[in-house]
Amino acid sequence: MEVFEITQVDDEVVNAFARLVPQLSSSSRLPTREELQDMVASRASIVLAARHPENGAIVGSLTLVVFRIPTGVRAWIEDVVVDGAARGHGIGEALTRAALERARLEGAKTVDLTSRPSREAANRLYQRVGFVPRQTNLYRFNLEK
Repeated sequence: MEVFEITQVDDEVVNAFARLVPQLSSSSRLPTREELQDMVASRASIVLAARHPENGAIVGSLTLVVFRIPTGVRAWIEDVVVDGAARGHGIGEALTRAALERARLEGAKTVDLTSRPSREAANRLYQRVGFVPRQTNLYRFNLEK
């Protein structure tokens, strides 16, 4: 399996996100080609993807968001998704470990992520990799009201 950074948006990338995003969120609309281009061009977001070892198709992705705040460089892992047909083969772990290494290279002091409790396999993966649950309150303000 190959994990790589998406730096160019082509039909393969657009089609992969069209297949993966609905598996991540049934309520989110698909990103447009322009939105994907904005994402990969941004200094703050690093989009990693994984290719299937046999057919070379993109079967997973995550976004690593890296940003500077007054206390240092921080990073978040967002929107981790592995195609349902490819789960259980270490793709999520490979993507996560690649993101952690990239965050380290970017100078991040910490890497955070969130995962719904119902995503039991994902939560086991994150803990196996070394993430620890934080005792904090997570707040969200919905701007789309």
